[in-house]
Amino acid sequence: MAWIDTVSYGDAEGRLRRLYDRVKGPDDNVDNIMMMHSLRPHSMEGHMALYKSVLHHGGNTVPKWFLETIGVWVSLLNRCAYCVGHHSKGLERLLGDAARFAAIRAALDSGRIESGPFEDKEKRALGYVAALTRDPSCVTEARIEDLRAAGYDDGEILEINQVAAYFSYANRTVLGLGCSTEGDILGLSPGDSGNPDDWSHG
Repeated sequence: MAWIDTVSYGDAEGRLRRLYDRVKGPDDNVDNIMMMHSLRPHSMEGHMALYKSVLHHGGNTVPKWFLETIGVWVSLLNRCAYCVGHHSKGLERLLGDAARFAAIRAALDSGRIESGPFEDKEKRALGYVAALTRDPSCVTEARIEDLRAAGYDDGEILEINQVAAYFSYANRTVLGLGCSTEGDILGLSPGDSGNPDDWSHG
């Protein structure tokens, strides 16, 4: 499940057990990416606060399905099968449209964003995300101006940036510590966007 020691839900005590209780899903299942932090519960707390704030917060105005799409796209670019698996399931659930989901995944998998069922502004956002993920230093102010011209306001540009940045962080947590999906329930996520303190996965 990992290349470092982790503490299972059943063996967790004190602060770690309290955090596990906040993030767990059905049958006391804790996603392995969260268990990666079990030897340093404070880093799990920071991870979940960031994750909930950038991807599952009621203050976001970019549609959640598109934020999930960004997560899958970044994870594909970083070759992180763990996050691709989890967030593809989440995206599929959010869309509720098998054909559209398949078309989105085909475009992302092929790297041909222009072939996907996206609006022009979404294609431009995914282009920005790809540049930020592959070579952050190549991103210039012109990219931001392009997103504004496409119709995003600066707050939405920040959302897109933060989701892309978060997934690169998550991908490196997973890939750098040998995290697998063994025992995970794919596609669960915090559902209550109105409560930033509700981290439960359902």
